[in-house]
Amino acid sequence: MRAKSDPAAAAPSSSSGGDGSPGASLDPIFHLLRVVPFSFLRPPRLRLKLPSLTLPSPNAVFALLLLTYFMVVSGIVYDIIVEPPGIGSTQDPYTGAVRPVVFMSGRVNGQYIIEGLSSGFMFVLGGVGIILLDLALDRNRAKSVKLSYASAGVSSVVLAYVMSMLFIRIKIPAYLR
Repeated sequence: MRAKSDPAAAAPSSSSGGDGSPGASLDPIFHLLRVVPFSFLRPPRLRLKLPSLTLPSPNAVFALLLLTYFMVVSGIVYDIIVEPPGIGSTQDPYTGAVRPVVFMSGRVNGQYIIEGLSSGFMFVLGGVGIILLDLALDRNRAKSVKLSYASAGVSSVVLAYVMSMLFIRIKIPAYLR
């Protein structure tokens, strides 16, 4: 009887095939294809380093999210699918001159590219204004910095609201009247 530390006693029988391991197979051709090439070929010892991935900075993540928000609220998906013109044009009934039009008036579900970009910028401006108002509440900042953040935040939110309401009134002429 062999000792337990003897490697010949510890080696499992590969010819049984009934142990359910993925390397065991009853097919002798599979065994030849799997074992014979590696009996005289040796794989090279590669000393590859795994790439180390570093997390992006919080400012980079914020910029990426803000850019994504701008593109979504600007209607970039609509612009890609429908391919509207950048700006429209109408003919003046009195002079016959062609003048550019930025807003597609009367159509709620349609837009020109510049219309979407300008309204998206107003939404982003309002969001940045809210962020500035939040930064103005930090207790560790100087009073002048807090005052400048607060004034810039309030002016951004008010400007974004007023311009968005103006855009809606141009888009839908009888809105809230």
